[in-house]
Amino acid sequence: MKKFCALLCIVTVIFSMAACGNIQAESAAYTGDRETVSEMEKCETAGTEADIPNGVEEAVMNMKVQVGDVVFSATLEENEAVASFVEMMRENPVSIQMSDYSSFEKVGSLGTSLPVNNSQITTYAGDIVLYNGNQIVIFYGSNSWSYTRLGHVDDLTGWEEALGSGDVTVTFSLE
Repeated sequence: MKKFCALLCIVTVIFSMAACGNIQAESAAYTGDRETVSEMEKCETAGTEADIPNGVEEAVMNMKVQVGDVVFSATLEENEAVASFVEMMRENPVSIQMSDYSSFEKVGSLGTSLPVNNSQITTYAGDIVLYNGNQIVIFYGSNSWSYTRLGHVDDLTGWEEALGSGDVTVTFSLE
């Protein structure tokens, strides 16, 4: 357990350093009224100042979200929960049986707990969040609640149709 905690700390430090290095993160293009956080705010949140030259972009980490036979690409956030989730996906793709909830989201148990950094947010179609530290929620509608953001599906073409109205198995893997 100590080795796992040490590894998690090292991965978190590496991600924090990469986020606040000499390159600027590519901002995600979201639809709707979503506000995007600037790279400087991300760096200040991590407790580090950054001198980021204009026009330089950081590599953005993506994952695949497979619903049935349809594969979507999602851009990951930068936080401890994502770092832990990425470590899980490096070992094996993560498949989750997800159930419909309130006709705007699918929710399923991760089978383990991830670190949380919950905040009251409004979600939109394509958002992928962590709820209660151990449940993954993917949205095809909108909701406001306290979640930890994990990522967002980049292209929502066919998203709602792929999720359907019943239970689905969703597989998350690194690109």
